[in-house]
Formats: sequence, structure tokens, C-alpha cells
Amino acid sequence: MTMPTDAHTPPGRPGEWNHAPPVPIAVSPFLSWPPEPRRMVRWVADRWFALAENAILTVLAITVWAFFQPSLETAMTLSPGWIAMIWLRNMALLLIVAGGLHLYFHRDKRQGDRLKFDPRDLAKTGRMFTFGGQTADNMFWSLGSGVGVWTAFEVLMFWAMANGYAPVMTWRENPVGFIAVLFLTPVWISFHFYWIHRALHWPPLYRLAHALHHRNVNVGPWSGLSMHPVEHLMFFSSVLIHFIVPASPIHILFHMQHQALTAATSHTGFEGLVVKDKNRLALGTFHHQLHHRYFECNYGNLEVPWDKWFGSFHDGTQDAHVRMKERRKRIANG
Repeated sequence: MTMPTDAHTPPGRPGEWNHAPPVPIAVSPFLSWPPEPRRMVRWVADRWFALAENAILTVLAITVWAFFQPSLETAMTLSPGWIAMIWLRNMALLLIVAGGLHLYFHRDKRQGDRLKFDPRDLAKTGRMFTFGGQTADNMFWSLGSGVGVWTAFEVLMFWAMANGYAPVMTWRENPVGFIAVLFLTPVWISFHFYWIHRALHWPPLYRLAHALHHRNVNVGPWSGLSMHPVEHLMFFSSVLIHFIVPASPIHILFHMQHQALTAATSHTGFEGLVVKDKNRLALGTFHHQLHHRYFECNYGNLEVPWDKWFGSFHDGTQDAHVRMKERRKRIANG
């Protein structure tokens, strides 16, 4: 018989979490019933019209396009010069974002344990890590395979757009469509991520590739893009939608930087950046932290609630935790 639980108590053993946000975790109001117009407005505002990742990434994509992006005329011919420039640019972006977050939150501990999910420090040793320590191992896979595959997909898309193999959209020709593609990009990434993530938990693919990412039970900024090359190919393949859906170079930059850089921010291990005792910038999510701790839950994210629809959603409550353990027991027993 299942004992009643307090729905607002963080899951797991007492002391398992240093910090847990208010639960239950809420999914996107746009795919929930009944409609909640006020929460819809708040959801969009929090992600696009405040100091938030989507707004920051939009500015970043436009800045990179204006100052650090080869023209489509240049991209018509594959040549080492502009390809190397894109690789160096992406390397610098990941070093700044993941490296900066790691130094601030984990090495220098500038925020202490405020809003830190896991009470433990990142692992300094461990036989599961290729290079012994968690951070060095994560940096190797992120900067090596991660930046390489990220760059390869960008080069492919810019070359294809320049040569007419992928449709191009401009602001001047279609401003409404331009904005719509920008706003729908995180939704498409969410849709794609759930399905490739579920595939990666298929035992043969998990052993081949995804187990490398799950070396990180307690995550840090370098954990987000620490993946096997097979997983990087699957992860970044969402951008191939633009062989069908018209886009501009800004959309491609936003799309790829969204995937690569929010992998770092969402794995920071902290819910947000505290300034003057207030959470000023949302970073990691408890939703995905639960996936790294318990594995068989929360395969997607909150933009498209596939987990809720398919019964793998852990909303952060003890009741959801009990249901997850019962589901895992049923799966183990066949």
C-alpha cells in the first residue's frame, strides 16, 4: 500500500536536495487544458521580453550575424578560411558561457549554495570519466566533439542556403514569418529533443552513446554538451528542419546557439543567478535535474509536455516520485 505523501515535499530522501523550487512543476500553458490566458502571457514575457535566455540569444545571434558571420556569397564555396572562423567563434562562445558559469558557480563559488540543487560538489575523480575528473572530461567532449559537430551543421546550412538547396527568408520580404520562425524555434527544438532523447535511452543506443552524458548525475555547465559524437549528431540535427522551413542566417545562428549554449546554462546546477538576494536570470531547471538524478523520467522539457502525455513526467513532488518508482518496477519486471 502506498503511503500518502506531502505533494509539496521535494522528492527522494531527506537532505537529497540542497534546493528545490516550489512544486508541482508546471508545463507550458499553450498545450494545457483548460486555457489560461494570463499564464500564457506570463510564459511568453518571461522567455522573450525580460532578462531571459531567448531574449539574450536573439541579441547574440544578431550581433554574431552582423560582425562575425561570413556572407552567403562567401559560403557558396567550402573553404578552410570561413569554416575555421565559424569553428573559432563557436569555441569562443562555449568557453565564455560554459567556462564563465563554471568559474562563477563552481570554482569560485561566488553564489555559495544559494539556489544550488545538488548539495555535492562536482566530482574531482571517478573511474567513469575518461580523464579522471568530471570537469576535464566534460570539457573534452564539449569542446572537441561538441563544437566540431555544432560547426559542421552550421557550415552545412550556410552552404546549402548560399547554393539554393535550403530556402532563405529575409526580414524585408516576410517580417511576420521572420518573427514567427524565431518564436517557434524553441518549441521545435523541444519537440525534437524529446524524441531523440527517448531514442537515446533505448539500451543499445544508451550503451553506445548516451551513457557518456549520464556520467553526470550531479551536473555543471560543462556537462550540458558533454556527449558522445553520435549523440551530438542527433542532438544538433534539429536544425535540418530548415531544409524545409525557410530561414535566414540569423535563424540558423539563434537555433544552433540556443541548443549549444542553453545546454550549458540548463546544466549549471543552480536554478538562477542571484543578484541582491533575488533570482535575476533563470538558468538550470529542477525538471531536468530530476532526469539526471533518476534517469527514467523527464526526457523532454516544458515547452512541449510529451512526458506528461506519455506518463514519464516527474513534477517534483513526492507523489510523482512514488509513481515513478512504481513505473520503473513494472518495467523491470517486464
